[in-house]
Amino acid sequence: MLWRFVNTENQETTIGGITELQSKGWQILCLVVDGKNLSLGEKLGISIQMCHFHQLAIIKRYLTSNPKLLASQQLKQIAELLPILTEKRFIRLLDAWYFRWANFLKEKTKVPGTKRWFYTHKRTRSAYRSLRANVPYLFTYQRLRKEGINCPNTNNSLEGTFAHLKDKVRLHRGLKLIRKLKLIDQILAGKTSQNYH
Repeated sequence: MLWRFVNTENQETTIGGITELQSKGWQILCLVVDGKNLSLGEKLGISIQMCHFHQLAIIKRYLTSNPKLLASQQLKQIAELLPILTEKRFIRLLDAWYFRWANFLKEKTKVPGTKRWFYTHKRTRSAYRSLRANVPYLFTYQRLRKEGINCPNTNNSLEGTFAHLKDKVRLHRGLKLIRKLKLIDQILAGKTSQNYH
């Protein structure tokens, strides 16, 4: 039994790639995704794990590295505990945070001279909503581990593999597309000692 990572930039390509792997005998037990295509699992009947690194990057994008508001600071601290908490404990912390800051999140600012308004703390709201919406996908690795399936909680090893492949292709930037694809195939097959020129 094996798990594999799949780049989910293009859902049609991803589904085609997964189908091809399955037709060659691969049994895909989980996909670790960066947050774009969380619905992919339902379409394919495969468990989806949201990459913790990417979830934390989303939180950092909304709240910054050094949030000024106490509510944002506390939410960021909860998010940073993600890799070491169980799902139940994480949900309890998230619920307790929301209970404390619900009215804060509902604060509205009116646009002077109009009837329009916007949420005053929309970035903190967005960070919370991202965590809340992704909870079902953030702890898949723990549920699968109980079934004896080893699924990682990040896609860092895949990112490293792709970075290595991109570096090799960049070194040989004069190659035509067909030769670049052949180079990648050979690298993935472990045949890196050949001359690619």
